[in-house]
Formats: sequence, structure tokens, C-alpha cells
Amino acid sequence: MAGLTAMEKKLAEYKCNTNEAIQLKLVRFPEDLEDDNTTFNPEYSHQVFGDDEVAFGYKGLKILLYYIAGNLSTLFRIEYTSKVNEKFDCVEADDVESKIREIIPPGFCTNTDDFVSLLEKEVNFKPFGMLLHTYSVHNEEAGEDITYQIYKADMTCPGFREYHERLQTFLMWFIETASFIDVDDERWNYFLVFEKYNKDGATLFATVGYMTVYNYYVYPDKTRPRVSQMLILPPFQGEGHGAQLLETVHRYYMSSPTVLDITAEDPSENYVKLRDFVLVKLCQDLPCFSPGKLMQGFSQEMVMEAQQKLKINKQHTRRVYEILRLRATDMGDAEQSRSFRLDIKRRLIGPYKKKQRELAKMRRCLRPEELTNQLNQIDLNMQHEQLEESFQQLVTDYRRVLERLAQA
Repeated sequence: MAGLTAMEKKLAEYKCNTNEAIQLKLVRFPEDLEDDNTTFNPEYSHQVFGDDEVAFGYKGLKILLYYIAGNLSTLFRIEYTSKVNEKFDCVEADDVESKIREIIPPGFCTNTDDFVSLLEKEVNFKPFGMLLHTYSVHNEEAGEDITYQIYKADMTCPGFREYHERLQTFLMWFIETASFIDVDDERWNYFLVFEKYNKDGATLFATVGYMTVYNYYVYPDKTRPRVSQMLILPPFQGEGHGAQLLETVHRYYMSSPTVLDITAEDPSENYVKLRDFVLVKLCQDLPCFSPGKLMQGFSQEMVMEAQQKLKINKQHTRRVYEILRLRATDMGDAEQSRSFRLDIKRRLIGPYKKKQRELAKMRRCLRPEELTNQLNQIDLNMQHEQLEESFQQLVTDYRRVLERLAQA
């Protein structure tokens, strides 16, 4: 902070990191309100508070966004120890409340007593839509198996529109480029994960996460479902719910003769890893992926069988093949290892060969000085290094998928 005036230093004390100031909770019991262990913070807040993720004008700022665990009724409150315009004339604090109100739907509580009254009615909340899948996860801390259920819902389900408005607010805090969808478009499908838990002898449901899928039309009579948004809420992450959700959604669409294949919109790195695991799990027992056929190389039979039986497109089928080929390969055998490496690198080298074709065209069209400039940008030695680096990274990623598969 060198070079700042005394006034600037004092004003800097009124800057708050909004990722730390925002405190989120999923509340099941009244005592959760005072339990710091139930609090979690956003990964992102730039879409609400700007790229710096800072709110100016407060000391000790807390932005409380507490949700009832099931129906997500919301408590919104702002607390702080000091505000800048109480100390300095002509300096205005950011309007934090208005920024939050832009993304949370109306009807939220602003005091704890009203929120606790709603919590008492939570026993009446039931999941929306049609039950697709039930599974259990062993909880070490509780020493018991906890049951989870996945439902498919749409906007015709009573109360679901309002519930979804509350649910989608979490996207702003946990997906870097999130945006709200047009829920009036009937081509959206919604898949929801809930945990069943007991409270005073009654069975209640807590929201775990969800996925939205858009059904694109494919001429003449098919659809291509595209995963748009997927979020498992932070208290439930790392427990395998994402894989359960994605596999359930795949199985739902697999049964439809009108579905061509299933894709994703701008998938994140983590989503690609999750999809690799789920698709390999689904494909590994198909006859075309037997060890003998894997060692013969990628085939049209694999493309056809994965597409027809599992609604997987060619690009994703190729990744499945490479992962299962790695599992079938004895990397300690020089010939098998070399064959695997060359097979993968033949695919990876595609973009580099394209550059070489462009270079051949340049030789015919460019003046010598222009050609030299372009050659400097296409260093063949560097391309070989990048190719090897890409190969090693892929093998590392593929091994992780296989390790997880072995534990499943």
C-alpha cells in the first residue's frame, strides 16, 4: 500500500472480500443457525460484485444467505461492525442489498424468528416430479448408510418454478460463467438429487444438487439432450453424487428411441473427468470393448454400439476406448506400450498435421521474410514436446479414471 495517502489507507480498511463475507447454510435444525460447521462460502462472486470480488464501505461485513435444506426458503440478512458513511462525509458504501436482491427471488425472510417458523413446516416438503433412482452412501461419521433419491421434474410440477428460482441462485456462487435459463422453454428437463433424513421421527428431504438438460432438435425426428448446468452443493461434494446423477440421466435418455446422443455445453475440466468415469463404467461390458477387440484398435463397431445402446457420440466413445485400451495394455511390455502410445499420438497429432499443411501452403504463397516469421511460430521441436506432454497428461487422467473404476 506504499504511496497511498492516509485517507486512502483508512478507506481501504472498508473493503471486504465478498467470497469471505457471503455465508451460506443449508439448515435442517434450529441449532444449525449458530453452528459454524454448517457454514460454507462461495467459490466465486464476480458476477454479482465485479471482477475484484470486493464490497466497499463496510468493516466486518457478513452477507447471510441461509436456506432451509429441503424447499430452500431463504433468510437474507446483512451484518457489519462499521459503515464508511458513518465515519466519512461524501463517501458512499456499495449497495450490497440491491446486488443480492437481483439474484434471489422475492419472498425471503429477513429475521430469524420467521425463518425458524418456516423450518417447522419443512416436514411437509416432498421432492418434485418422478423418482428415477435410489441409492445409498455409507457415512463414516454417522456410522450408517444414508439414502439418496434422484427425480426428474418440469415446470408443470406444483411449486417447482418457485423452488427452482431459489435453487439456481447457488449457480452464481459455484459456476464461474453461470447464467439463469429461460424456464418458459418446455425443452428443458430438470434432474434433482435429495437426501432422506430423519427429524423427530419423520422422514424429510434435503436438496443435494441438480442438473438441467436442454433437448435440441435433430433433423428429421431425433433429439440431442445437452447438459447445461450441473451442481452438487458443497456440503455433499466428494461423495459420488455427481457420478450417480450423470449415470442416472444417461440411463433415462438411453431408453428413448428418439434420442441420438447426449452432449454437454462448455464442459469444465472436472465435468469431463466425471463423464469419462461414468461412460467407461457404462461401456466396459459391451462386447465391442472386450480386451481382444481393444488391442485391435478403435473401430466403427465401437462407435455404432456405444451410440445405439448408450447414446454416446463418436468423440466420447474414442476417449472411452483409449481409457479401456490403457487398462488392457501391459505397459511393462515394450511392444504393447509402443502400440498404445502410437495409437494415442496418431489422434493427438491431428492439429499439428493441420499446421504443417498450412505451412506447405505458406511456402507457395508468402515472401521469404513473411515465411520466416511464420516458421518462427511453428517450431517442430516444440510441437514434439507438446505432443509428448499432452500424451503424458492424458495417461495420468486416464489412470485416475481407472483407479476410481476399480474402487466403484
